[in-house]
Amino acid sequence: MKNLLTTSDNILACARNLIVAGGYNGFSYADIADVVGIRKASIHHHFPSKVDLVRTLVARYRKEAEAGMANIELHVSDPLEQLRSYAGYWEACIADASAPFCVCALLASQLPVLPEEVALEVRAHFSYLSAWLTSVLERGARHGRLQLMTTPHTEAETFMAIVHGAMLSARAYGDPKIFGVVTSPLLERLASRFP
Repeated sequence: MKNLLTTSDNILACARNLIVAGGYNGFSYADIADVVGIRKASIHHHFPSKVDLVRTLVARYRKEAEAGMANIELHVSDPLEQLRSYAGYWEACIADASAPFCVCALLASQLPVLPEEVALEVRAHFSYLSAWLTSVLERGARHGRLQLMTTPHTEAETFMAIVHGAMLSARAYGDPKIFGVVTSPLLERLASRFP
């Protein structure tokens, strides 16, 4: 099968890698042009400004994440296993370096300097993830599969913060195993009443 990636797909993939490596201000169109092997004018043809590029990237990232969560819902019925599946996805991505950091988590750390159009997309990602986790936790508590210490929404925010913090710790120590070290106790606590 032929490679169906377009120039704009290649630009977005490159920008994603550069953002994960150095943040919003850590790359330029010249960097992308060098990696993709095109002229800067070609990038401007697809994305007139860096704001357009990163907003498009984050919007696409959000859709991919939402599809991933929908896939978990479709294939995993147990709420505890859904949480394990979500954390396991990130653990695998960090271990094989295919996605060593959530783009939106990284950009969230830079919200004060992000253009508003990009910040809105980042916030929308966090809102969606929080709502999904809240629904999983509510369902798990209702069916006796999860033990919550506080409200489902607060547990969801805690879960999200621990997963993102575990990504940061794995990066800081240069050790992908740290992610599991940090997230495993949370999953054990949520399932603590169950064998």
